[in-house]
Amino acid sequence: MKTLNRTDFNQPQYTTRILQFGEGNFLRAFVDWQIDLLNQHTDLDAGIAIVRPIDTDFPPLLNEQDGLYTSVIRGINEQNQAVEELRVIASVNQEIPVYKDMDAYLQLAKDPNIQFIFSNTTEAGIAFNAEDTFTARPAGTFPAKLTQWLHARFTEFDADPSKGLFIIPCELIDYNGDKLKEIINQYIDLWMLGDAFKHWVNDANIFCSTLVDRIVTGHPRDELSSLEEKAGYRDQFMVTAEYFYLFVIQGPKQLAEALHLEGQDLNIRIVDDIKPYKERKVAILNGAHTAMVPVAFMAGIDTVGEAMDDAQLSQFVDQLLREEVIPALSLPEEELTEFAESVVKRFKNPYIKHQLLSIALNSMTKWCTRLLPQLLVNAERNSAAPNLMSLALAAQFLLYSGIRDGELITLSDEQEWLDFFATQWEKHGSQKCTTAELVTAALQNSKHWGMDLNTVPELHAKVTGYLEQMLSSGVRSVLNEALGK
Repeated sequence: MKTLNRTDFNQPQYTTRILQFGEGNFLRAFVDWQIDLLNQHTDLDAGIAIVRPIDTDFPPLLNEQDGLYTSVIRGINEQNQAVEELRVIASVNQEIPVYKDMDAYLQLAKDPNIQFIFSNTTEAGIAFNAEDTFTARPAGTFPAKLTQWLHARFTEFDADPSKGLFIIPCELIDYNGDKLKEIINQYIDLWMLGDAFKHWVNDANIFCSTLVDRIVTGHPRDELSSLEEKAGYRDQFMVTAEYFYLFVIQGPKQLAEALHLEGQDLNIRIVDDIKPYKERKVAILNGAHTAMVPVAFMAGIDTVGEAMDDAQLSQFVDQLLREEVIPALSLPEEELTEFAESVVKRFKNPYIKHQLLSIALNSMTKWCTRLLPQLLVNAERNSAAPNLMSLALAAQFLLYSGIRDGELITLSDEQEWLDFFATQWEKHGSQKCTTAELVTAALQNSKHWGMDLNTVPELHAKVTGYLEQMLSSGVRSVLNEALGK
């Protein structure tokens, strides 16, 4: 069986128009996959030059397969069918190891065809280091390397404003485009590169903040042989991902034109502000996870998929989103409902085994960002805490007892919370505090919650009632009653 390459496998070649920092699985199964679809269905004609931003020889360069690799997209499609789609991605032209070939990296700055820069250098990648120098080959941080490249382009084209680019970082930090622009300006000042260059960077280039959403499960080591048999070739760069994806870019309408998005059925949104989409994702996707985990786990379930196959728990998630989360958000209800339906499909993905306890990591902190804002909106509107969120919070406190069905649970959170609940549940077990007192102590931590949650109408009473019933009759009994069964 031959290895995937451009000589033996006829694939289109595109003009290099994209510089991409990062060769990892996420960008290859997200951005590069979308660009490949646009190349196929429009006259975008955009090839990608990938820059490996770190000094490592592993994994090998994509050049070994002439930039080609296979995406394996799996999940529940629009017709509610489980699907698996293999696609050869031909959008990547080359990969440049910047620590070994700085000249090739800077040579790309002289290419007039380049219009876009994408990046994913992890959350820690968009950072400033005052020790970086302009003459280093290359400078250390990603923003420093990009500043070097932009300066080479500025010089080559004599500050021509038409040679500016759309700069679109995908790192998982809030307003990543603004942050990247801010740090590049710090390097311009540090290195004293001049006002003319600073004006060109800020005026000729458009920095776009993004929200990216797709679970990329990576290289399918355990299934590689069977997938290669199915594909008919060897591929050491094969990458797997879920069916769902969403790319929200805060940018001007001209970006949609530059990417040839008109008339294309791709889940790419060019918007004025990513904030509502961030809130939607955090509240619906992450919020459903955070509410479901303690309820499902303490009901004896171990994975997200198993929870969604359980009629009772599936109804809990559906009602929570429909009755308590969506009404508390600002985007149009139809759009939120559609997104919630896509989230449920993702949770049901048979190809992903998502352990509930792995999602439970730092869940006390996650509660504050993912569920508390919607709980407070509901409480203010209805003069009462919402039932299902109160139930989820009771299950959260029960989870932090550290015991399920007589067996110890390994919890991962801030030590302060682990110590707090260990002490409270020990007191509770020796009858030195009541369930109501335990709930009072947990809710009154205003440093954590931002307020004393005992003041939220009916929250203490509901959480206490649900927790007492869970302790006496089990989580299933509480769910039956709360869901109206």
